[in-house]
Amino acid sequence: MSAVEYARDAERYLLLPDLAISCDGPVRSVMLFAKRPAEDLSGRRVLVSRSSMTSVALLELLFRHVWRSRPAFVAGDAELSDVARFADEEHEARLVIGDAALLLTGRRDESYPFAYDLGLEWKRWTGLPFVFAVWVAQRATAAAQALRVHASLVASRDWGVDHLEPLAAQAAAATGVPQASCLEYLSGLDYGLSYGHIAGLTEFYRRLVVAGQVPDGTLAFLPAA
Repeated sequence: MSAVEYARDAERYLLLPDLAISCDGPVRSVMLFAKRPAEDLSGRRVLVSRSSMTSVALLELLFRHVWRSRPAFVAGDAELSDVARFADEEHEARLVIGDAALLLTGRRDESYPFAYDLGLEWKRWTGLPFVFAVWVAQRATAAAQALRVHASLVASRDWGVDHLEPLAAQAAAATGVPQASCLEYLSGLDYGLSYGHIAGLTEFYRRLVVAGQVPDGTLAFLPAA
């Protein structure tokens, strides 16, 4: 689930150790494309999608603390597969996620002369990795059952990391994103949850608590057998 969703209801869940979708620098698939610099977007329309609460929360923090800008956030589609449709909506910038972000980055559309990788912007700001999503078990789940699932997920993750090239080929065939871009993207992500990632996640949560967006809490992990 998204990192923000976990923080909003942490009392229901236990984090699965060493599993996450994270980056330590560019993420490539979570991008702000803008017609003017982010610092100049106060009062202007920025399209975002509430289907990705973590990305939107990160974007709001960057606007407030890094770019010192107060845009007008408007509900939009951050995961459009047809990037040509972006021009159909009135806006000065938009958050773009997933395949559409990779496609639009590759095309470098002249209508968006400014592009911001949110993973990279967070790294520049804090010096820390950023965690977009985590794996969890409900606290009511039997520990032995959760541990078996966790072991399977770790094995699957490890297999995937060892087979990025065929996975990139499959992704390219399914999405239309060039295979080289798919491989760069998959290779650039981190699928673990190290001390550094936990530090980044904790800092993100701390800032969201200060902003009143999530309740204060602690990270709770699935215990060992």
